[in-house]
Amino acid sequence: MTARVGVVTFPGTLDDRDTQRAVRVAGAEAVPLWHRDKDLKQVDAVVLPGGFSYGDYLRAGAISRFSPVMETIIEQAKAGMPVLGICNGFQVLTETHLLPGAMLRNDNLHFVCRDQKLRVETSATAWTADFTDGQEISIPLKNIDGRYTAAERVLDELEAEGRVVFRYAGPGADGRAGGAGPTAGGYGNPNGSLRDIAGISNAAGNVVGLMPHPEHAVEPLIGTGRTDGLGFFTSVLKKLVAA
Repeated sequence: MTARVGVVTFPGTLDDRDTQRAVRVAGAEAVPLWHRDKDLKQVDAVVLPGGFSYGDYLRAGAISRFSPVMETIIEQAKAGMPVLGICNGFQVLTETHLLPGAMLRNDNLHFVCRDQKLRVETSATAWTADFTDGQEISIPLKNIDGRYTAAERVLDELEAEGRVVFRYAGPGADGRAGGAGPTAGGYGNPNGSLRDIAGISNAAGNVVGLMPHPEHAVEPLIGTGRTDGLGFFTSVLKKLVAA
């Protein structure tokens, strides 16, 4: 039976169709989900895609957090459903407290758009099983509110529990706060995220959020020709089959 992966659209979402296509390329059925509808249409997993939901008013993701669809997603995520938040979706996940911490304005105060190197810190999540620990991948990045921050005790907890899923890699990514800026050639910490964190998971590993956009790197004829993003979507399909 073909796995069904829901892709949520909020007002201002930009990358829902790209994400739906990525789901189909991976071999699953993409199911559109509307923000005002609590019904998840019997999907097996959910992706919260990138964009500027509600124009990023108040804070990025702050209003979407109260959308009716999120009530059901929060409930199902706590029950073990795989959920991936990409960029704005990551921001929504922090606002719902499914993931800890918060996203602040990039430390260089610029919108950053470039190919970004990431290091995979753990393959032990529903969305990273097709990668290997320590693997470096290249994924497009585009954000202005991408600076991950959390209290030191939360950061220490994420590190100790193996919940830092991705870090920014390359020159300038050395664990210090402070980004490498938009002219860093696609490498390094682009936004000042603490400890170079680009993505994290919940304790169970079924909920993952990251700032870069894997849905833009699934086909060799698009962009830089890399398909490093496809592993996110094939990983969750393997998880669903194994379940």
